[in-house]
Amino acid sequence: MFGPYFLNYVKDILMKWLLAILLILFIGLQYRLWRGEGSFSQASKLERSIQQQQAENDRMRERNRILEVEVNDLKGGADSVEERARNDIGMIKKDETFFMIPAKKKPDQK
Repeated sequence: MFGPYFLNYVKDILMKWLLAILLILFIGLQYRLWRGEGSFSQASKLERSIQQQQAENDRMRERNRILEVEVNDLKGGADSVEERARNDIGMIKKDETFFMIPAKKKPDQK
């Protein structure tokens, strides 16, 4: 019915279309791999964000530990409360004399 030339022609056209479709599909998948959702660049950004958040969490954990020690110390006795009042707000006991010794100025300070 059809000659071998016609069948080869149809076969060539189908192969070109198949190649074009596969090439477009390949380019689309490459774009998604490098730029789209779930891409390498997005994964890298998320990794940096995770590292920054972990560092912040570590700093906050250390801050909370220090505050917990300080709270337990303040709950534990009057000595720590007295020390804090003296250092932070300058309280003095009755019949105490307060002497303030100014720090020496460096030559470059005015």
